[in-house]
Amino acid sequence: MSVETNQELEPWLEMLRSPEVSDRLVAVKTLQHLGDEAALTPLMTALQDESTVVQKLAVTALWELANPAAVPALISCLASPDEEIREEAQSALGELVSPDHLLLLLDALQQKDTNLQFHALVLLRKIHDVQSLPYVLPFFAAELPELREAAITTLRYLNQVDRCQPALALLQDASETVRRAAALTLGHLTDAEVVPLLSQALTTDADWQVRRNAAKSLAIHAAPAAIPTLQQALSDEHWQVRKAVAQALQQTPDQQVMPDLVRALADEYSDVRREAAIALGNLLHPAAINPLKQALDDPDRDVCIYAQRAIQKIQNSLNTTPNV
Repeated sequence: MSVETNQELEPWLEMLRSPEVSDRLVAVKTLQHLGDEAALTPLMTALQDESTVVQKLAVTALWELANPAAVPALISCLASPDEEIREEAQSALGELVSPDHLLLLLDALQQKDTNLQFHALVLLRKIHDVQSLPYVLPFFAAELPELREAAITTLRYLNQVDRCQPALALLQDASETVRRAAALTLGHLTDAEVVPLLSQALTTDADWQVRRNAAKSLAIHAAPAAIPTLQQALSDEHWQVRKAVAQALQQTPDQQVMPDLVRALADEYSDVRREAAIALGNLLHPAAINPLKQALDDPDRDVCIYAQRAIQKIQNSLNTTPNV
């Protein structure tokens, strides 16, 4: 022990080497409470304790110390067979990792431990570095769907990635969780096939969450080519999909969908009626005013408010456009 070691810590550091688990637990809890940087190395050593309870408490103590020097040791915890330790380390690293730790995370991706790989993929989202891309792409073909889902989601967080052909195939993955994540990620890609693929998923995928996410991504793209598909999907059996479709139509105002939006004003779900009212307002067409006036009697207060705003928006547009 260093002669500079704070005397207040010394008895607790000694207790941390006790053969009794109960003593070591007390020692870690006390060191956590004291929050002294001098306990950093002993706490990192405690991550190797034979007791998983001591290990987890050491992770928490290191998290509270918030010293980046603990990051390599905490990354090792991501391979722990104990799920609670992995989750605690993941939470701690979520606050501690920085671009300086990119190489450590890329090295973790190349280890033969699926838990470590999964959490490293998630943590790369905190760094956003496009240098991660060559290391993330192989996981699109991982055997475990959890790894494929983590990889396609991480892609969404990498800066400067606007095209990625290998990602497109995941929209037809056998796992619905992978397809859900892929549908959201494709909203941020500009490959020529993206809008047709999202349009197809919106109308044909068996999973309603995939269809909803496809609609959300089509809202980001705001592509006129998707309007016929959105028009069709406004009759989807799930209201969450219809709501997302109405929101997408807000981004691509087109008078040909006015009859569908008017019908949506009578949807059984108020969220859909509200989004339809907004979309009708964005059409800026006088023919939408009468249906919107009927929506002023809607039993849902929000629908009434947004219908009134839509009417006002159209009227303002007409007042500033004399030839209409």
